[in-house]
Amino acid sequence: MLPYADLLKLKRWNTPTIYNGWEQITHRDNAADGFNIEETCDFMPQMGPMVGYAVTVVVEPSNPDHRKVATANEEYRRYVASLPFPKIVVVQDLDKPRVIGSFWGEVNSNMHRAQGCVGTITDGAIRDVDEMTNAGFKAIARRLCVGHAHVCPVRWNCDVEVFGQRISPGQLIHADKHGFLAVTAEEEPELLEAAIFMDSNECETVITAARESCGLTHDQIVDNLNAAGTKFGQAAKERFKRDGEW
Repeated sequence: MLPYADLLKLKRWNTPTIYNGWEQITHRDNAADGFNIEETCDFMPQMGPMVGYAVTVVVEPSNPDHRKVATANEEYRRYVASLPFPKIVVVQDLDKPRVIGSFWGEVNSNMHRAQGCVGTITDGAIRDVDEMTNAGFKAIARRLCVGHAHVCPVRWNCDVEVFGQRISPGQLIHADKHGFLAVTAEEEPELLEAAIFMDSNECETVITAARESCGLTHDQIVDNLNAAGTKFGQAAKERFKRDGEW
């Protein structure tokens, strides 16, 4: 796990910026094998990004049989409490796409906030948006709904799939209004430095060239942008020892 100070620093950047660093250090074959494929909705964009380690749980609000397991909620809460903070609760809703009930509302968000959880990513629904915001609990979800139906934990501490992406317990997650990125333990140590470098690289090359183009001819603008793009790519190659074209 990263030091808490590094997590706070990661939270200062939006998720696309963190992705820009992540894509330089990842060794995964699929460049999209870390972020959501399906569209998400951030219901508290004013809270900014959230950063934490995944707590995974599966629910099925349409099935009344799950509520007959009297110890499920207690066992699940003990599991959540045992994990280091900050935590992001990642919820797979088995009813998707027919979402009929919400795991989240004012009560559950306050209870999870007390256990060191900063927010949730759920491919189901949420309710009590204002109350959840007041609790300081950020939610990225599929939609809103009115009731909770027969919701309770079905299983937890397992791999889940939300918004087209598989997430394992304990993965570091960075999420905001753009979506979310889940990184592996091997990718954590270099993530912050890589993201900061790539942001700086953009500012010192292509963005500056674009902003300084006022008053130039079309040919001069294109030449400047091409030169800046080359400089940007070369800096990234040298820093991350990339092969081939940018």
